[in-house]
Amino acid sequence: MLLSVIIPCYNESATVRQLLAKVRAVNLPMQIIAVDDCSKDETYCILQEEARSHPMLVLRHAVNRGKGAAIRTGLAYATGQIVIIQDADLEYDPNDYYELVKPIADGRVDVVFGSRFMGSHTGMYFWNALGNKGLTFLTNFLFNCWISDMETCYKVMRTEIMRSLNLKSNDFRIEAEITAKVLKQGHRILEVPITYVGRTYEEGKKMHPKYGFLTILALLRYRLMD
Repeated sequence: MLLSVIIPCYNESATVRQLLAKVRAVNLPMQIIAVDDCSKDETYCILQEEARSHPMLVLRHAVNRGKGAAIRTGLAYATGQIVIIQDADLEYDPNDYYELVKPIADGRVDVVFGSRFMGSHTGMYFWNALGNKGLTFLTNFLFNCWISDMETCYKVMRTEIMRSLNLKSNDFRIEAEITAKVLKQGHRILEVPITYVGRTYEEGKKMHPKYGFLTILALLRYRLMD
């Protein structure tokens, strides 16, 4: 089954070339869609160079709109039966694609999340991990589910399901929106362990504490929506 890999990028010139090499090394039929969110560094130039020597689709926003907007832009061009979101910063390992995609390809489930807390990980900040646990607990409480990593980048599902979510978020709240809407549609989420190597704030980690509060509000809103 063809896999569409959506790679939202913003100022990732230091890592995006290596990330693309890792994605291409995965032995699965795939479509690579890179969406540059109006980077201020050389990210877009690197993506164009890579596209000249390797099959991939490169898109660009004229203004910075956020990760959620980049995902929605890429999703509009996805042609694969399964879609996966891949950050460009090397925190997540594309070698995990095999275990992420297999349950869907086998017809066991339609949605798979990669859990950092079930797999091997390093470089995770205490307060970030605690905040993630709190948001995941709230998700479980509001939607009567039991998952361990709501904020994971690796959200994998059949493409028609992600399109049916009618996503609206522009920023990091896209993670809560995808999770909430998947659960409200009645889909079961299968979690599989993944490898996670977190980067430091000096290396460009972008999460800000304010997104925790905004995510709480988003989860409450999606729970109350019809």
